[in-house]
Formats: sequence, structure tokens, C-alpha cells
Amino acid sequence: ATWGHPRPEAGGERPLRGPEPPPTEPKAQTRTPAGANRTPTGATTPTPSRHPKPGHTRHNGPMHILVVEDEEGLADSLRRGLAAEGHWVDVARDGHRGLELALSAAYDAIVLDVMLPGPSGYEICGRLRRRDDWTPVLMLTAKDGEYDEAEGLDAGADDYLTKPFSFVVLLARLRALTRRGRAAERPRTLQCGDLTLDAEARRCRRGDTDIELTARELAVLRCLMAGDGQAVAKRDILDEVWDSPADVDPNIVEVYVSSLRKKVDTPFGRHSIRTVHGTGYRMAPGED
Repeated sequence: ATWGHPRPEAGGERPLRGPEPPPTEPKAQTRTPAGANRTPTGATTPTPSRHPKPGHTRHNGPMHILVVEDEEGLADSLRRGLAAEGHWVDVARDGHRGLELALSAAYDAIVLDVMLPGPSGYEICGRLRRRDDWTPVLMLTAKDGEYDEAEGLDAGADDYLTKPFSFVVLLARLRALTRRGRAAERPRTLQCGDLTLDAEARRCRRGDTDIELTARELAVLRCLMAGDGQAVAKRDILDEVWDSPADVDPNIVEVYVSSLRKKVDTPFGRHSIRTVHGTGYRMAPGED
């Protein structure tokens, strides 16, 4: 199913809200329980599953997401869909309210429409960046020209999604954006036993031996080593390493893990990349 087909706008200024966030977060005027099944007039989108797919582990738990969208049906569908996935959602229907919420609360991500009453999505994003607010921004728009996309990215958006869009892809993009934001906080050098990865220098070593890896292999290994010994789901590797994970066969992860094992483990008599059945992989420093 695709979301975001244009439909007549009913308008509205009050922010809608998903599940209630912790007491420290400001409360909006209206609140709707997660998974509420009220379908707006003319909407055709089914309510997404409340549970993640088997083998998928969310990074860092529920997110607090701001949706700024003036199309009432789409805004309500996004709120219900994201809330059903366990996230806290605030919705603003115009640029003024969207900017007010973005500046007054701490969000993990912002889903921002371009064409809005009041300040546009470009203007809101630009204001945030000029205030050194680097909250990940995913722009939604009915415009599909390359210059429109470039304008959104130049304004400071982190990603761009053209209407109509897949809700599954939107979720994947949000997960990827929040992980990329946290990636800046990762240590430059990752280590597992005598295996060392310097992500910035693109250098991998086992003891004193340099190991030549492709850019994609480096990214997959970094994703695994950043898990600190915990299981990393295949879907999470796809979301973080590939630009369009929804279009990629998940089995490609197995291909790259197999290649990594032949380079970083087998020649050294190691078994550091372990399979976690039903989930994905984890790193362990032990020898065979």
C-alpha cells in the first residue's frame, strides 16, 4: 500500500497526539491511544501491525516523532501508523504550529511536509539548522523533481520521500536516520579481541595484519562491531548500510557476512562473527 495520495484538505490547527510520552515531555491538547482504528473519510490505508517483523530489533526503543503535515487524512494515518509501531507522535497541521513544536520539544525525528500553510518545510528546516538543531528531518512532498529534492536537502533535510510512498519504507528511513545521528557518537576505533576497525580511516587489522575490505564490507563490519557483542538483526544491517533497504533482498547480508568471515576470521583461525539463529549476527572475540 502507498500513502500520501493527494485528497481534499479538511484543515485543522490542533495538534494530534499518539501514546502519552514520559511526564517530562509537554502534553498536547488532544490524545489518541496507540493503534486507534478510526479511519478518516476517504482513507484507504490499513492500520500497520503493532509488532515488529520476526528478527527485527528496534534500535533504542520507541521514538518521539513530530509529523508536520497539512493533509488531514495523511496526517492522521501517519499518526496512527507510527503509534501502532510503539512511537510517540505529535502532529501539526501548519507551518507555524510545526515550528513551535519543533523548537519547544526534543524529538528523535521530524517528518516534514514541504507545502504547508505558513512557513514551508524548507523554511522550518532552515530555521532549525540555523539554531544548531540537528534533529533528523525526513521531508515529504508531492514534488518529484530533482531540483525540488536538492532544495530540500540544501535546506538541511536528511532525507526526502516523494508522495505517494510506502509506510514500510518511511519506517525504514526513520530508523536509518536516527541510527546515523547516533553514529556520530560512536568511537572512531572499534575493537573485538585482536580485530580492530578504524571506520574513518577505512582500515581493518587483525593483530598486526592489515585486511583489505570493500566499502560495503567495512560498513557491515562496523554495524556488527558497534553492537558491542549483542545480536544485530539482518534488517537493521540493511537499514544502516544500504540506501534503499526496501528494494534489497535481505539475503544479501548473508553474502557479505560470508565474505567477511573469509577475510577476518578464517585466515586467522578465528570465529568472531557468530550467527544468532532467527535474528542475525553478533561479534565475539573467542577463537575456534
